[in-house]
Amino acid sequence: MDCACLGDLITTVPAAWFPFVAKAVLVGVVLLLLLTRVPPEIVMLSGVTVLLLTGVIDDHQAFEGFANSQVVTIGVLFIVGEGVRNTGGVAWISDRVFGRPKSPTGAIARMMLPTMVMAAFMKTTALVAMLIPGVSDWGKQNRISLSKLMIPLSYSGILGGVCTLLGTSTNLVVNGMYEASSRADGAPHSLAMFDLTWVGLPCAIVGGIYLLVFSRWLLPDRKPAIDQNDDPREYTVEMLVAPDSSLIGKTIEDAGLRHLPGVFLAEIDREGQILPAVSRQEVLRAKDRLVFVGVVDSIVDLQRIRGLAPATDQVFKLSAPRTDRCLIEAVVSDSCPLVGRSIRDGRFRSVYNAVVIAVARNGERLKQKIGDIVVKPGDTFLIESHPSFVEQHRNSRDFFLVSRVEGTAPPHSGKALLAASILMAMVLLASFKVFPMVYATLLAAGAMLLTRCATVDLSRKAIKWDVLVTIGASFGVSKGLEVTHVADHLAMSIIALARHDPWWTLCGVYGVTMLFTEVMTHNAAVALMFPLAHAAAATLGVNFLPFVIVLAMAGSASFATPVGYATNLMVYGPGGYKFSDYLRIGIPLNLMLWAVTVVLTPIFFPFR
Repeated sequence: MDCACLGDLITTVPAAWFPFVAKAVLVGVVLLLLLTRVPPEIVMLSGVTVLLLTGVIDDHQAFEGFANSQVVTIGVLFIVGEGVRNTGGVAWISDRVFGRPKSPTGAIARMMLPTMVMAAFMKTTALVAMLIPGVSDWGKQNRISLSKLMIPLSYSGILGGVCTLLGTSTNLVVNGMYEASSRADGAPHSLAMFDLTWVGLPCAIVGGIYLLVFSRWLLPDRKPAIDQNDDPREYTVEMLVAPDSSLIGKTIEDAGLRHLPGVFLAEIDREGQILPAVSRQEVLRAKDRLVFVGVVDSIVDLQRIRGLAPATDQVFKLSAPRTDRCLIEAVVSDSCPLVGRSIRDGRFRSVYNAVVIAVARNGERLKQKIGDIVVKPGDTFLIESHPSFVEQHRNSRDFFLVSRVEGTAPPHSGKALLAASILMAMVLLASFKVFPMVYATLLAAGAMLLTRCATVDLSRKAIKWDVLVTIGASFGVSKGLEVTHVADHLAMSIIALARHDPWWTLCGVYGVTMLFTEVMTHNAAVALMFPLAHAAAATLGVNFLPFVIVLAMAGSASFATPVGYATNLMVYGPGGYKFSDYLRIGIPLNLMLWAVTVVLTPIFFPFR
């Protein structure tokens, strides 16, 4: 049987069966996400494939989500976020705004308020996309599991986003439909910037208190399967407190150098005087040479701390600009000409156009300065050089193994202000509707690349393709529920249970919208529910505005599944979560905000 015949056989499902196929796909997607470890992008693509092959949706409907401006915007925002991170801007936010927490609960408290405030005035997905790298580094530096931080980061963005009209795309979608429907009714209306604040702000307060009180029990505490501290290679590295460093005058504790994961401060060399067993209250001075011992990932993190620089001045004598370099691991062979000589006497920089910034030797702590270490076979060097070093020396007799350490390009710290300015311009252009959000993000990403705040290579790696595939495929699943009228029938059945009571109908609209939001995209959910809510208000002869407010709130306040809101999906991987983690902490939050919204909305926006 050829492929054409096979395709005809698969797509001969009777049209009468389409609703059952759509229901089966919906149930299958939810169960696979709930009960298995199958990646969400595979689950969503599988659901779309079934709907496409059975003829429930056509190829345009199946893949239109991948051309959706929301998906493009999120993808481009990863590039913008990489530009801010690469220049040290995100690290500055996390250090100066989030500070140094003493516990996971304290970390959540420090992170939530500024995130909520920022989310109220810029697109939630943009904010979370840019904060994920910074929060990840911040969590590692403060020895806090990322599974304790990533869901609160997403939820904080959502809670802040429901407070203003510009906070989420859902609010703008609902407002656009409200303007169109009211214009058709002969009396054009639209939501003002802070109409949602009357309900959104109390919801944000309730949600914030809930997260602070219950997150310690409801959020998992997951560690990587292979702990970085199990790495047998312990490097010795020297870092210098720069003369203009912001760390000068701070204690070791306040500078955040006391409890770095996977690395410890062994001693301080202060103008030739060695300070061993450094106290956490020791005050840092300019030109202090800090000797750290730790694993490679932690040494990489040290390179990103603003105010610290490699102690060797050889770094600044390399021909390649520092922003074009990376870190490379190389194991010294027994035929290397450096064996038996110190790194300085062997003129490593001149010979290899690279600088050794750390050395590991079978777990042995090396007390000499880097340049004074006498090289032995089997020593592992952590080298700063141009990426071409890997290809040039991959087959060299001087080294047994040469490999690049990913994500280790030194930050363009001199461009932090420029990157922040590009970000602020993007926010202002989108907030004041000079350009649509997708245009503003494309311009910002282009500016990041043109100014080299972000490189093409790093930007390509920064894009989370699994997140984009999941979101794009979810539109296809939503379209299947729409065209088969499964969503319509379910919504009308539940609303009918309200028995023509406005308040109970309002509760029903919120409940159904909330349910749809959790199993499909939030914009698709409000698009499905808007005409039903409008019809319900017209039938009851009541003011439609309370229903508009409820639609906007229910369409954004998605906490119980990772697929309901884009930010929940964005933190799914970095937090190492399971589907059930969202259910455990999200369902109570959904119910609380449901109650707060339906109680407050008729008070501020009466039915009559």
